[in-house]
Amino acid sequence: MIGFGIFLLILAVLFPKLGVLWGIGILAIVIGVILFVVGSLGHAIGGRRHYY
Repeated sequence: MIGFGIFLLILAVLFPKLGVLWGIGILAIVIGVILFVVGSLGHAIGGRRHYY
């Protein structure tokens, strides 16, 4: 998820007319970081013990 967000931000830099990619990219990075932190603390996410 984090990698996908970074990919979208790179596309947003290359294609500035697609401004919606900035928002989606940042949102994907934030969700990915939250899931990574919660998963690394040992909490189950969606019935799974690890997020990967």
